[in-house]
Amino acid sequence: MRLCACLGVGLDVIEPCGFPLGDRAMRRAAMDYALQAEVRRHDSWAEYLAEQSDGRLLLLTTQGAVRYTDVVYQVNDTLLVGRESAGAPEDVHAAADARLVVTMAPGARSLNVVVAAAMVLGEALRQTVGVHRLPARSGG
Repeated sequence: MRLCACLGVGLDVIEPCGFPLGDRAMRRAAMDYALQAEVRRHDSWAEYLAEQSDGRLLLLTTQGAVRYTDVVYQVNDTLLVGRESAGAPEDVHAAADARLVVTMAPGARSLNVVVAAAMVLGEALRQTVGVHRLPARSGG
């Protein structure tokens, strides 16, 4: 939630998700970013797909076939991440237009899901000039 709030992108949470999302847990996780974050919750993957607008679904996965740095991102792309412990379900893999991977050092299993999402989202925003709303920093 903090990542999306800070970078000005929406967040869709699709149940069942890999962490508790009751009101108390949500407030604790969101800290002071809850008011800045645009969060939509969906009861299921099917519900999410029914509400999905145009654009590609790009899944970040250790089973990815395309390096995230080799993708030409589009403004209406949606980045998907799975659970920290189990990844995304097979039906999410099947629905994805592309499965992206963050390449790692030999022997490394996986990155924290938020770290991987931040890397890919940063590249997507860089390519699509998505950070244009952020003020330029001045000084040295």
